Amino acid sequence: MMLLNMSLQVDQIGTGYVILLSGLLIVFSALLILSLFFKFGLPVMLYVYRIITKGRDKKIKDIPIAADENFTGEVAAVISTAIHMYLNEQHDDENAILTIKQARKLYSPWSSKIYGTHQKLR
Repeated sequence: MMLLNMSLQVDQIGTGYVILLSGLLIVFSALLILSLFFKFGLPVMLYVYRIITKGRDKKIKDIPIAADENFTGEVAAVISTAIHMYLNEQHDDENAILTIKQARKLYSPWSSKIYGTHQKLR
């Protein structure tokens, strides 16, 4: 009987070490793969992206301005007035007086202490 008990303890210890080593191997290999990806993978991906886009970054002064003939000062004034009126509607000035009324409590057998849950048996 003691030999069987001893073999079960050794088996449990061996299983624990296997789980420990496999967990450590998984975690540290994932960390190694991530560090290699950030070290070498991202620069390669950015280089490929630059080759695919084949363009230099545009500056603001290089972007042409397209003028709309129908957009006049009157249209801009109407739009800005509508936005101003909409934003001022959201902030109504209300009365700052707070009134608290005490509510009348109705009797409820659910909150009554007369009917306890621990009644003695008769």
